[in-house]
Order: sequence, then C-alpha cells, then structure tokens
Amino acid sequence: MEKRIFKSEDRGSADHGWLIAKHSFSFADYYDPSNIRFGTLRVLNDDIIKPGMGFGKHPHDNMEIVTIPLKGELAHQDSTGNKEVIKPNEVQIMSAGSGLTHSEFNNSKEEETNLLQIWVFPKLKNIDPRYDQKYFDPADRINKIQTVVSPVERADTLWINQDAFFSLADPGKDNKLIYKMNLKTNGLYIFVIDGKISVDGEILGKRDAVGLENLESVELNSLEDSRLLFIEIPMN
Repeated sequence: MEKRIFKSEDRGSADHGWLIAKHSFSFADYYDPSNIRFGTLRVLNDDIIKPGMGFGKHPHDNMEIVTIPLKGELAHQDSTGNKEVIKPNEVQIMSAGSGLTHSEFNNSKEEETNLLQIWVFPKLKNIDPRYDQKYFDPADRINKIQTVVSPVERADTLWINQDAFFSLADPGKDNKLIYKMNLKTNGLYIFVIDGKISVDGEILGKRDAVGLENLESVELNSLEDSRLLFIEIPMN
C-alpha cells in the first residue's frame, strides 16, 4: 500500500472577506505543481460563507461536483431549473456535463455556512447536465461506513458519472473501522472532518487527509469521536 499525507496546515487558503476558503488541491490563486489532484479527485474546498453572501451565477462543464454542508444552509439555483436549499446531513451532486450555470448562496442572513465542495473529473464527457440531492440519516453512520455517492443508480445513494464512491462515517472514541475497496484499481482519499484517527501508523487530526493506493482494504482507529469522509476514486 502506498500513502501520501495531506496536512491541514499545508492547504492553500484565501480570505475574500465574504468567503474564507481552504484548498486541499491547487485552486484559483493557490498553485502547487506537486499538489494538483489525487487521481480524478481535482478539488476539495473547505468553504466558510458569510451570512447572505455567496457565489453568483457562473458556468461549469464536464465536472462532477459534490457539495456536503457541514454547518448552515446553502441556496442553490441553476440553469436547468433547479432551485433548492441544501442542509447538513444532505449531499448534493451536480453533473455539469455539456454545460450549465449555477449560483450558491448562504441561505441565512445571520449565520455562517461551512461546506465541502468537491470536484471529480467525469467518466463520460458532454452528458446532459444533471442535479440531485438526498438526505442521509446520521444514525446510519455511527461507528460504520455510510455510502452516499456511487456509480450505480440506486435508491440509497446519489449517482455520479465516474467510478467513484463517497462515504461518511462517525466513529466514536476507540472504535475501529475497516474500509473495503469497491474497485481494486481505485485509490482512497480519507479526509478527517473532525476528530483524530490513526491509519497505517499515521495520526491524522481535524482536516488532515491521507491518500492511499494499491490496497484492497484499510483499517483505521478513532482516537476520539470523529467524523470522516471517504472518497474512493479512479487514479488515472
């Protein structure tokens, strides 16, 4: 098994006043030629949006975009007619496909919104743009792994146009989890949203991550109550 550690403090950062962003990979004004992506995982932004502020209408094409609210609510509107509010314990996915425009704003005039926005290169290009969101019961990820995004169209996950799997887990202190790869050719990116874990002899804290390749499974131990995001992703 090969691994690469991504420390929280090494992320790129930007403070636009209305937006405070941390970039796990090169994005906008943050550029590190040694840290462009992990396989087909291109962007993982940790955004804090001030009340009433947000991203105005802007275009995307040929990118799979997954949004996971951690705190607060996000108001979404796009050129395909979708107008939704995304809340914690919900996950949003947008296949930009052949092209669309969208906007995203903090839905509150009083509280900040914190979200993860993740971009994945698509498997097929120029498909029809597609939008979906779904609520996932947090009780179903306590001390176990809850898959929220998969390449298979099924009722209990969101579909993605890539051979990728997104999962969440909330292990309590001193709990062990084993992640089994769905596709042996994929790599695995584990992002610690909150807490502290040990993986293959490495200690990872809040907003740290590890990228793993050439594995069939991996065991991790939670050193305190934690919240984790697993992104299993093609490496080519």
